[in-house]
Amino acid sequence: MNIRPDQVEKFSSAELTNLRTDLLRAGIDSRQAAQILTTFLMGRGYSVDSQRVMDAALRIERITCSQECMQAELERVALVN
Repeated sequence: MNIRPDQVEKFSSAELTNLRTDLLRAGIDSRQAAQILTTFLMGRGYSVDSQRVMDAALRIERITCSQECMQAELERVALVN
């Protein structure tokens, strides 16, 4: 069951910037990007919807994905433990 937006923390600008930097590193593929997202969320106490995390990683990797977009994608795949 996905969590509601009011159940997930709002990640700081620095956290989202660092996450985006990790995702944009040259040479990583979609599977590695999904693992970075999974590690990011699990490190903050969330489980991850593994069926959606790959799609979320692809959307976040796009240059046009703002921090608000990143937050929304994280909310979409995060699950309460």
